[in-house]
Amino acid sequence: MKLYFAPNSRAVRVAWLLEELELPYEVQKFSLGAREMREAPYLAKHPMGRVPALEDGEITLFESGAIVQYILAKYGKGRFVPEMQTAEFAAYLQWFHYAEGMIMPPMNTYVVETILLPPERRTEINVKRSVKLLGQMLTAVNTQLGDRNFLVGSDITAADFMTGHAVIMSHRFGIDMTATPNLLPYVERLSTRPAFIKADQL
Repeated sequence: MKLYFAPNSRAVRVAWLLEELELPYEVQKFSLGAREMREAPYLAKHPMGRVPALEDGEITLFESGAIVQYILAKYGKGRFVPEMQTAEFAAYLQWFHYAEGMIMPPMNTYVVETILLPPERRTEINVKRSVKLLGQMLTAVNTQLGDRNFLVGSDITAADFMTGHAVIMSHRFGIDMTATPNLLPYVERLSTRPAFIKADQL
């Protein structure tokens, strides 16, 4: 397998899973926004010129959640996914997709307005709105965690690779978590896993 990767991006989720499963993979690393990501050879792999993209033989995928599900289905041997017949499986699906459905839209706005745009093009109203929405989305994660170590069940699942990574990135971008006291221990729990550290340092 070959993973097209940039630091501090959704590609970390995929590398994290590959490390947890101890699967061999090759990495092609970009800087976010690198020119070669917008050139034809890479656009043939990811039409939006973003990361991640994964090549596995003749198969190429370019959406992080789909890549995670693909790897688990093909190579996971049942790891990191609750049994389908259990109530935990439904909760797992919800929190797996919560990252992209709920957390990442306001986070994307926040990153664009505070990092990617030049200062003269930034809009303070958009920043405040994205922070408010992100706080609401993270409050639901805080409630779900309660006294759990992970989002679903007693052990880590791919829901944590997806939504947990979004929580980690929220923390790194400086989102205030004082009103969500379960999140910082969760961030620490995830970000100190050896597999996450390896993926994060690629």
